[in-house]
Amino acid sequence: MTIYDLKPAFQDLLRPICRTLARLGVSANQVTVLAMLLSIGVGLNFAVFPDARWAALSLPIWLFLRMALNAIDGMLAREHGMQSPLGGILNELSDVVSDAALYLPFALVAGISPLIVVVVVVLAIVAEMAGVVAVQIGASRRYDGPMGKSDRAFVFGLLGLLLGLGINLQWWDDAGLAVIALLTLITIFNRSSKALQELTTHDAR
Repeated sequence: MTIYDLKPAFQDLLRPICRTLARLGVSANQVTVLAMLLSIGVGLNFAVFPDARWAALSLPIWLFLRMALNAIDGMLAREHGMQSPLGGILNELSDVVSDAALYLPFALVAGISPLIVVVVVVLAIVAEMAGVVAVQIGASRRYDGPMGKSDRAFVFGLLGLLLGLGINLQWWDDAGLAVIALLTLITIFNRSSKALQELTTHDAR
């Protein structure tokens, strides 16, 4: 199970906005680049003010908006004839750049272990690589969970919300990040094994 499974319903809500953007001439690549640049900006702001409640509260708000923009750029590409090789590259690279920019600043928050934050971010990058490598070996792009991009956004958004509300997490924040690291390892295994299973099933036919 992963929050990614809710994507079709989320897309239905955003489709009217997507149609309007398409009529205005906004391209999928423009939305992708905008989301990445804004993610870098929000992440830099949090890095400069890691202990400010308002900076922490900006994260869950932006992470939700980022998910919306990510869904919109995909719909613009697929449903409005904007798919391109450049778009595919931008989509994958912008995701890992945005994740790193938004999540690494948690290492600067007092009381959170910098090491576990870095480990989670590195594993997240490997998880996305596992999903992309599946295409290279002839399978489909894998989005298997339990800790995909949307799930990470939810967890880090929740952590930002709790920090922003001034809730003392004591050691629970490190424990929670350790669980995220473990679930990300499982995600890497799932994406790799499902890709191989997909190829085996296809060859059997």
